[in-house]
Amino acid sequence: MADDDHAATWSDFNEAVNMTPAALRKHLDGAASQEVGQKKDGAESTGHAMGRRILAIKDTKKADLTDDDYAAMRKVVGYVHRHLKQGGDARKDPDSPWRLSLMNWGHDPHKD
Repeated sequence: MADDDHAATWSDFNEAVNMTPAALRKHLDGAASQEVGQKKDGAESTGHAMGRRILAIKDTKKADLTDDDYAAMRKVVGYVHRHLKQGGDARKDPDSPWRLSLMNWGHDPHKD
């Protein structure tokens, strides 16, 4: 992938992920984060797993990121942008599944 694409993805990702690694880690460690999202056969939800992936990406030097990391970053950006268009009355509730799910993906809509 071209360096320009990586630069744009990096920028978009860091704009979409507005939680610090410490805040995201604390959220993922909480019970509420594990109660939301799509789960298959009782396994970890997609968003919770992506939250852990976000932490791994944030802990990786930019020069060491792989094409798979950039693909995951684009997935995060797409998810955050799509789900921010939703929410309705849930936007007002700090414990809504909508907000908690977004937070699994590294975005706290109450920080916007």
